[in-house]
Amino acid sequence: MRKKLVAGNWKMNGSLAKNQVLLDSVKQGLASAPCDVAVFPPFPYLLPAFESLRGTRVAIGAQTLSEYPEGAYTGEVSAGMLKELGCVYVLVGHSERRSLFGESDSTVAAKFVAALSAGLLPVLCFGETLAERNAGVALDVVKRQVLAVLERCGGVWPEQALLAYEPVWAIGTGLTATPLQAQEVHAFARSLLVSGVAERDAGVRILYGGSVKPQNAAELFAQPDIDGGLIGGASLQAEDFLGICRAAV
Repeated sequence: MRKKLVAGNWKMNGSLAKNQVLLDSVKQGLASAPCDVAVFPPFPYLLPAFESLRGTRVAIGAQTLSEYPEGAYTGEVSAGMLKELGCVYVLVGHSERRSLFGESDSTVAAKFVAALSAGLLPVLCFGETLAERNAGVALDVVKRQVLAVLERCGGVWPEQALLAYEPVWAIGTGLTATPLQAQEVHAFARSLLVSGVAERDAGVRILYGGSVKPQNAAELFAQPDIDGGLIGGASLQAEDFLGICRAAV
């Protein structure tokens, strides 16, 4: 059985003082959380978060990375730097990186491979816009985004890498895919990973991200192919985040 993971993506939010209060509250409430837990702070707050969480079971992840290992790329951060800092996970291809910063499927695939090469666990984000869902091409979009990475990996999905389905229309809008809608996409994405090692592919964790709240988390996480959540706004409120963690059984 796949152990669930609840990961908080703070996006470009927080301050040193606010983050410390948030992390202290999360640490105090973790005893009742049955799942793996991770947080993804903005780059300047990675080290303070790592220091605050040292010795706990909360893992640290970064929100993005460079596809290049080093060089004249001002403002970029490499996978090796993140690994050295103590990161375990890194998001790759978040919808905001794709839509606001023009990251293509090819760029996302290059970043995914860069993360793996440094020993990080990449979380491939994928998902369709509302227009794409209404046009009936949601699964086509998912297939394109997932296969771009899978092909870059030689057709074999790396065993410890994760995926995160984030329907763009449900991020920060208050809208949420129904459990059955989310399950359909998760099951489809898992089917794309078939590599001849069925047991391993079945063990890949696929998170759901899109207005997850304590009130809807249990129903979403009860679906057979939903292995936890990539949580945005609710991860900035300790009680909401802990409530979601407690639902991830």
